[in-house]
Amino acid sequence: MFNTVDAYSAPPLWKNGPSPCAFHNFPGTNCENNDFTQHSQAPVTTATSVIAFTFNTGVIIGGDLLASYGSLARYRNCPRVMKVNDNIIMGAGGDYADFQYVKDLVDQKIIEEDCLDDGFKLKPRSLYCWLTRIMYNRRSRFDPFWNNFVVGGIQEGLPFLGTVDKLGTAYEDNAICTGYGAHLALPLIRDALEKNPLMSEEEAKALLTKCMEVLFYRDARSYPKYQIGVITDDGVKIEGPLEVSQKWDLAHMIH
Repeated sequence: MFNTVDAYSAPPLWKNGPSPCAFHNFPGTNCENNDFTQHSQAPVTTATSVIAFTFNTGVIIGGDLLASYGSLARYRNCPRVMKVNDNIIMGAGGDYADFQYVKDLVDQKIIEEDCLDDGFKLKPRSLYCWLTRIMYNRRSRFDPFWNNFVVGGIQEGLPFLGTVDKLGTAYEDNAICTGYGAHLALPLIRDALEKNPLMSEEEAKALLTKCMEVLFYRDARSYPKYQIGVITDDGVKIEGPLEVSQKWDLAHMIH
């Protein structure tokens, strides 16, 4: 007897084929439970500007201690200027959790270098190049570290300063500022370096303090407490928390 139901019904779907209103289960994936990886679409808890420039005998880097949750000044003791080894200091802006993750990677790399015990130490240009590869690798996987890193140090007796952003874009300069500092502090630093290219360490600290003061007044995501990292042939010094000297006498005149 002829079965009219079988004659007019759709054939069964092939094995592992696409089901109506469902995801195709490609080999090596688990779409049955919708087990997908969600990448960060934007930074969450962020830190603001990093200020860095070279002087006659070394490099100075500064950054405040605030980590903002959106526009909320949520965490007020988040240092982001770190000593890497006796040759290198590093500062970071952007997502603070991503900075902590990369900091752990850098710390592990320093441990591995020390375990070799071959008499060599990681150099600033090497760390700068390595960070470029790390950032570009994550960017290529569409899951970037939402950071700007500034690497400073002494290499072959000369100050070195370079920066890497979340896309892996990197460059070297004698003055580097990230975030809002690139608009407000960088012109001040370049003007000072043009007038006094052989700036002393004390003059560099005074200039950085002035930049942090300007940023505190003008950047809504900044904070009066900050750190300064200085590296010279004598080693690395991390100073702080320091505090911006505030003067609001003229605030009532501003409309």
